[in-house]
Formats: sequence, C-alpha cells, structure tokens
Amino acid sequence: MEETQNQETKTVTFDEFGFSDQLMESLDAMNFQKPTPIQQQAIPVIMEGKDLIACAQTGTGKTGAYLLPILHKLTETPTEEIDTLILAPTRELVLQIDQALTGFSYFCSVSSMAIYGGGDGGGFEREKTALTKGANVIVATPGKIISHLNLGYVKIQNLRHFILDEADRMLDMGFLEDILKVINFLPAERQNLLFSATMPNRIRDLAAKILIEPAEISLAISKPAERIVQAAFSVYDPQKIPLLVFLLSAKELQSVIVFCSTKSNTKAIEKELIRREFKARAIHSDLEQADREQVLRDFKNHKLNILVATDILSRGIDIENIDLVINVDVPHDAEDYVHRIGRTARAAASGVAFTFINPDEQYKFNRIEELIEKEVPKAKLPESIGEGPVYDPKSRRGGGGGRGRGKGGPKGGSGGYRKKKGKPGHHRR
Repeated sequence: MEETQNQETKTVTFDEFGFSDQLMESLDAMNFQKPTPIQQQAIPVIMEGKDLIACAQTGTGKTGAYLLPILHKLTETPTEEIDTLILAPTRELVLQIDQALTGFSYFCSVSSMAIYGGGDGGGFEREKTALTKGANVIVATPGKIISHLNLGYVKIQNLRHFILDEADRMLDMGFLEDILKVINFLPAERQNLLFSATMPNRIRDLAAKILIEPAEISLAISKPAERIVQAAFSVYDPQKIPLLVFLLSAKELQSVIVFCSTKSNTKAIEKELIRREFKARAIHSDLEQADREQVLRDFKNHKLNILVATDILSRGIDIENIDLVINVDVPHDAEDYVHRIGRTARAAASGVAFTFINPDEQYKFNRIEELIEKEVPKAKLPESIGEGPVYDPKSRRGGGGGRGRGKGGPKGGSGGYRKKKGKPGHHRR
C-alpha cells in the first residue's frame, strides 16, 4: 500500500481542489472554507481515481472527504445511472451521510436515496424506484441493499464508486458476509474506498480482498481530543442513578448524551429521569424508525436536553455543542470509549466526559487508559452519594455485578438499576 500518514499539506481552502462551480456554490452556502486534515489528504487521492484505505476517527470530516470528490465527478460527468454505493453499519449513520449529501449537493444535479431497515411498505417501493431508475448515490445498510439486489432489478452494472464507511463497526456487527455478497453484484471495474476508525488486522484482510493497490491514509490515533475534560467515578451499581441525577442537576446543561451498554439499561434510566422530570428520551432498537428520527430531531432542536443511548449512537450521531457525555456503563471495547466521548468537543468546541466504574468494570477501564495513553482522574463522590469502592484496576473481578452499598442504593445491589426514593434534583430542564 502507498501510505500517506500525517503528511504536511499546503491546502488551506477548498479552492485548491478545483471543484466544480456548482459544488463550490454549495460549500459557500454552507460556509465550508477550510478542509480538515483527512479531507486535505483523501480528496486528491479520490479525484485521481485511486483506491483508498483511510483510518480516521469520527468527527474528523471523513464523510466530506469522500462525498465531495464523488459529487465533483458527478457534476463534471453526469449520469442517469447508479454511480456510487455507500455502505454504513446503522440506520443513524446512513441518515447522517444522506443529510450531508443533501447539503453538499444542494446546487448540483445529483439524485440520491437512503436505504435502511425499519421503514414502511411505501418506503420499499420508493427504494425500488430509485434502484431501477438510477439514483446517482445510494447510501445503505448492508442487509437492506442485499434484499433489493437479490430481487434482480437493481441497475448497478455501471457503478463507478464503492465506499465502506465505519468498516470496523460493520465487522463488529457481523456484516462481513453481507459485504462480500454485495461486492459479488458489483462491476469489477470500480473505485473502492474504505474508511475505518480503527485498523485491526481483519480490516486489512478485508482491504486486501476488495482494494487494488490502494493509497493509505492514517490519521486516527485512538485518542480523545485534548479539549475533552475527562473524569471517572468509582461506584457501586446502586449508586449510578443517584450520581447521574446529581450531575444532571448540578448545572444548567443544554445537551447531554448518557451512554449505556445495554438496551434494558437505557430504558430503565429513561424511565427514572422522566420520573424526576428531566427532559430525557432514550433511543434504542425497539423504537420504530420514525420514533427514533423524531427523538433525534427533538434533541437537535433542544426540545429534549438529555439523550440516553447505547453504542449504536456512538458513531452514528453528528450533533455539535454537546455539553456533556456520561458513560453510566464502561464500554466493552476500549475503542468505543473514544467514540462515545468524541460526541462532545466537536468542531473545535470543548466538552466534558464522565464515566461511572463499578468494581467489575475497573479492569476494562484500565484497558481504556492504556489505549488513550492517559490516566483519567478519579473524582471523589459527592457526600450525598456515599462511599464508593476502592479503585483497583489490576483486580479482575467477575460475576459480582458490582455489589455493595452506598447511600444511593440498598444493600447488596444486584447490579441492575434501582429507583431511589426521595426528592428529585433541584434543577429541571
């Protein structure tokens, strides 16, 4: 692979790339002036027609890095057929890419369609129409596009660009077989672009199967932005909700994301926060797609100020000005910690990230600190919450569920979330 890693570049504006007038008009309307480092390095490679494997964290501008050169090509050489297929792991990320595409192509004569599960019957017919009449750019989840490809009507024989976004997340979610099935439908002559937040061996194995003499760009170092103030609390499980309520009540906050590791925990926390009159909603796979989209709209529009979510959102939400990220559970994978707290401090802003660590999660959090090459300060619990467990990251506990007691919960907590009787927090949003 031809590698370009952290190279110096003289590009300071989008004018340097020679984009079409229509695309530049869109960028001007969106007030996009200076490309990000991944855009500076990836755009010239893509415009040259080379295959590319790029490692860049969420929030670095990688969506624009591949959309902008593709849109330039489509304005310079228009087509009425499917030109580009973009695969992404989740509905949220598909919608995010489609929204960015709508903005970037506002003054360009480019058609597109987002294809994902969870829609209505009418949605399937709209997708079929786009796939048979030739929308220029298709953004899809792997399983849903396969359901159309298997029916034989997708006009994809003249496709020029195939893009895998969040490739590592797709492999984590078990989409490797689906990706390979999709590739079997594609023409052999095409440009392949693979974007991933991490670069484990299995991503390189996948790249070797689908990319031809690719250029390589590596900007991700798996570290949170320095602008994020990080802190952690050592707690017993019954103390987690009381501590969460204390932190949410202590300061006027406009936008907060609370991350949990399981769907059941998101539901329990949502219920408890609503009971305490916080403007909070959870987003999880049990919600209908229309309901999920409405929750995200309400959060973006500040009708809600607290969003409770699992890791499905850690890479699939692009909202600026998140004040605070709270990890009620330590993520299973250390990389997910970086993506979770990366929801704050976006677009050169600052942010705060708190993590709650029960005794069974201490070893996992130590792995996170090794990954980010930084010890996260351990904050003292508020007096009202009680004493927490001693933090000993070398202790590999298992099966205990973080049992213990503090003022926030009953003796011998089972590891689940329990309601705490008493007055709600003094601040309401």
